[in-house]
Amino acid sequence: MRLHVTVDIAASPANIWKIIEPIENHVDWMSDAMSIRFTSTNNRGIGTTFDCISRVGPFQTRDKMCVTEWEPPVAMGIRHQGVVQGVGRFTLATQSNGLTRFSWTEHLSFPWWMGGPIATPFARPILKRIWRANLVSLRTICESRDHEQTHEQF
Repeated sequence: MRLHVTVDIAASPANIWKIIEPIENHVDWMSDAMSIRFTSTNNRGIGTTFDCISRVGPFQTRDKMCVTEWEPPVAMGIRHQGVVQGVGRFTLATQSNGLTRFSWTEHLSFPWWMGGPIATPFARPILKRIWRANLVSLRTICESRDHEQTHEQF
């Protein structure tokens, strides 16, 4: 299953990166992420591994993840290695209107006990709605912090 959601944020890619770089804080804007625990000695950059307890409706999983791409402030890539398999990627791109487009793309496959490929038509709209809401939360955090930082400079 492929999912892609985007949001335009009134903050620079560098300021947005400051919010998304601490992976442990993703629980602050991802409603489906319950907790994050690092399983590697490092907690930033390529090779960082962590377990994320995720909940969507009645399903709770321990997602084992590995950072596969780390290009501040442009892209972060993740490989899902747990029950749910696949890859995910965040990208940040400055738009001509001065906003930053934050894009989130996932390619996921579910285990048989979660419905496997049969679950896709049911899971896609649910996950898309959750992840769009997550991006609205991220935008709110980024824009409020960007606003605070702009006013601190004066």
